[in-house]
Amino acid sequence: MQKAGFKLPIPDSLITWMNDSAIIKRVLGGHSEAFALLVDRYHERSIRYARSMLRDPRDAEEAVQDAFVRAYRSLDRYEDSERFGAWLMRILLNRCRTAGGQADRRNKLFIVGDDTDVSAGEAHPAERTAWREEIDRALAMLDPDQREAFLLKHVEELDYDEMSGITGVGVSALKMRVKRACERLRDMLREVRSA
Repeated sequence: MQKAGFKLPIPDSLITWMNDSAIIKRVLGGHSEAFALLVDRYHERSIRYARSMLRDPRDAEEAVQDAFVRAYRSLDRYEDSERFGAWLMRILLNRCRTAGGQADRRNKLFIVGDDTDVSAGEAHPAERTAWREEIDRALAMLDPDQREAFLLKHVEELDYDEMSGITGVGVSALKMRVKRACERLRDMLREVRSA
């Protein structure tokens, strides 16, 4: 699979056994096209996280592309002792924070009143789709710090030490954010079910 305009001159059989460090050494050694292996390896996870954080697919795709570009440009500063995935996630998290702030300012300027996703003339979605939409709405209503911690813990399935390394926030503060996010989500979704 090709993303971000990189070509894959390396046989597919090598892709499965090359670890991130080997790929990075190859890129830094002048084979810039090898960066496509890292893009392939981390794109799906990155886009999933960005879409959950930003809710707008275009903003998410832009944040992911920007994160990969920034990672590529900063690859010479990457510390081999750190996992590339965690390093990339920290870059992406910062891009999502920036994009989220910009989207919030945009929405405050252009949205007046209630912004519902479904117009009255549309058919009702299947119950599963409707429930997923309610979860997405509830996530969007969380404080950005809580949403970020919740997604890192329960969607990306990171442990608290990894989350701390990515966010720069202490483990106890992250545990509190996740706890509060879970409580708030539970309350919001309970209200939806009882309505």
